[in-house]
Amino acid sequence: MENYILFSWLILFFATFVALYYSRHIWAAPMVRLFPLRIYNRLPESFTEDIEAGLSSDSFNLAQNLDANDSRGGLDAASKREILRLMKSKKMNFDQARTQFLTNKMAKNGIGPDGRPLDPRAVFFS
Repeated sequence: MENYILFSWLILFFATFVALYYSRHIWAAPMVRLFPLRIYNRLPESFTEDIEAGLSSDSFNLAQNLDANDSRGGLDAASKREILRLMKSKKMNFDQARTQFLTNKMAKNGIGPDGRPLDPRAVFFS
């Protein structure tokens, strides 16, 4: 008899889990609004929001995109997330954070800060 009760609880738990998983598009957004996490920040989705978030400068001017009625959705989301993280954690302005982001990205791809490959087998012709 005890096995039937355990089995019933297991089936109920599994059915609840499946129902919550398949209905997550309904309840996930309100849960984030009710219990906002500090790690979750909504990224800007347009050039106007990018400018308001501080992702523009004199050397990287997004106002030109607005003036040209650019229909794209703003900057790359992954890059924005990393640049905003650098700006907050290291107290950098946008240009410094963008430079640091590009330097890190180049280093991951085997390119030095001067733009040359770090591969010792690389051959350069002058």
